[in-house]
Amino acid sequence: MKKHEQLMLIAAKSNIPVLLQGESGVGKEIAAKFIHEHSKRSEGPFVALNCGAIARNLAESLLEGAKKGSYTGAASDHRGIVQAANGGTLFLDEIGEMPFDMQSKLLRILQEHSVLPLGATQNEPVDFRLVCATNRDLQNEVHDGNFRKDLFFRLNAFPIVIPPLRKRDDFAEIATTLWNEITERTFAEKFPLRDWEIKELSKFKWPGNIRQLKNVLQRYALLKQHEISLEEILSEEFSHQTINDVKENYTYRAPTAIRASAPNWTFIQKALSENDGNKSRAAKALKISRGCLCYQIKKHELHEWNSCKNLAECAGA
Repeated sequence: MKKHEQLMLIAAKSNIPVLLQGESGVGKEIAAKFIHEHSKRSEGPFVALNCGAIARNLAESLLEGAKKGSYTGAASDHRGIVQAANGGTLFLDEIGEMPFDMQSKLLRILQEHSVLPLGATQNEPVDFRLVCATNRDLQNEVHDGNFRKDLFFRLNAFPIVIPPLRKRDDFAEIATTLWNEITERTFAEKFPLRDWEIKELSKFKWPGNIRQLKNVLQRYALLKQHEISLEEILSEEFSHQTINDVKENYTYRAPTAIRASAPNWTFIQKALSENDGNKSRAAKALKISRGCLCYQIKKHELHEWNSCKNLAECAGA
């Protein structure tokens, strides 16, 4: 077992708050569910909240709930997410983006093990396990005044770093698991991911981590039946700098041959015409790989085929 998985199993046996750290897309919510499922609270609820999507005017009632009549439109009592997680696990994703005023409320809840719903006069006890996740450096956020120091020390009781995909040695296992899940949901008949396909996938750094790998595998599962190869899909995926490259502290540099952006279809047609349909010469003229050119041609032909099919169906109707 990997070090971070061992730490998750150890943490699962207690009620200690866990802080999952790692880049976007590494599977922090999966890790949180793993901890919940291996804990004594596994029969209880697992409640997840993305702190980056909290509306400030709803923060208080969202966290602690509200009583009937406490605000306009409150026709009945409303349980907050903390009460919803009673007896189970509360997972706060992107905790570094939690509004500052809401941080103080969370700190009080953790200290008192109770909530005070909006409009209530007495605290109501709650019993939940807290797991948080972030792709930010919370110590820097504390230093910059964006995160409460006292709350940071409360959450940082048991930190676990989830490594990025490029630093894991179980790539084949991850890719195979994702592929099996995708094909089981999409197709009636399972077909395995072959060794050469795993080897081809493992050549890349995957700045978007498991989320990006899953997207590519989903695309491949659908397009391979149209004779579009894995090489062509990977060429298209890594043909230009992604948003992940810009935002993260590391820089992924793919081979020059597959980094050029795919040109407009009009320019592709012109290059093919000027080179008598020779794909190698046309790709060289366009400054893209031959695989990328083939992918663009097949993608355009598939689009035209679907368009013709839709027109035929409409005409038949």
